[in-house]
Amino acid sequence: MERSYNGWDDLFKEEFAKPYFVELKRFLVKEYAEKRIYPPKRLILNAFDNTAYDDVNVVILGQDPYYNPGQAMGMSFSVPRGVAIPKSLVNIFEEIEKDTGAPTCIEGGDLTPWARQGVLLMNTVLTVEEGKPNSHKDKGWEIFTDAVISHLNKRPRGMVFMLWGRNAYAKKELISETRHLVLTAAHPSPLSAYAGFFGCRHFSKANEFLAGQGRSIKW
Repeated sequence: MERSYNGWDDLFKEEFAKPYFVELKRFLVKEYAEKRIYPPKRLILNAFDNTAYDDVNVVILGQDPYYNPGQAMGMSFSVPRGVAIPKSLVNIFEEIEKDTGAPTCIEGGDLTPWARQGVLLMNTVLTVEEGKPNSHKDKGWEIFTDAVISHLNKRPRGMVFMLWGRNAYAKKELISETRHLVLTAAHPSPLSAYAGFFGCRHFSKANEFLAGQGRSIKW
C-alpha cells in the first residue's frame, strides 16, 4: 500500500522522482548501513507526518538534526519524551518566557504539541552522522527543503517563517514578504544565542501576525 504524506504527496512524489533525490537516497542507504545516522530512518520525515500541508501556520527552520544518540526525532529542536533538553531548546524556552511573559506549554523537550498546532519544525538538512554536525550538508537535502519552502510560499494564506542561523537565513530569498512574515535571528545554540537570538521576540511577533487571521500558537 502506497504511503500517504499528510497532504504533502504532490510535492514529495515530484521531488522523490528527480535525479538529485535518487542520488540522495542512494547516499543515505549506504550511510545508514555503514554508520550511525540520525534520526532513525522511520523519523526522517517526521516533521511532515506531524504537520499537514494545509495546517502550516509557522515554519521554524534550523540547521540539521541533533547528532548525539537518542536526541534526533525528525523535527527541528525537538527531542523524544524523557530525553534531557538540549541547550538550544533550553534557550528557546527561555526566550519564549521572556517574550510572552509565560512559560512554554511544552513538558520536557518533545515539541509535538507545537507541530500539531501547525508549526512545521524543519531543518535545512534532514539527516546527520553521529558526532559530526553538517556532515550531510550539500548531499541534496537543501534542494528538497528549498522545494518545501517554495511550495509553501505559493499558498495565498500568510504564514510565519522563523529562520534561525546562517543556513536557514539562506532560504529567505525563496519567501515573499508581501504575503508572509519572515523573522530572522541567530541560531539558539549556546555558541550564538547571545548574538541575536535572545531578545528576537519571534514568538509574540508570530502570534501578532497570525491574530489577523484569527489564529495563534500556544507556545
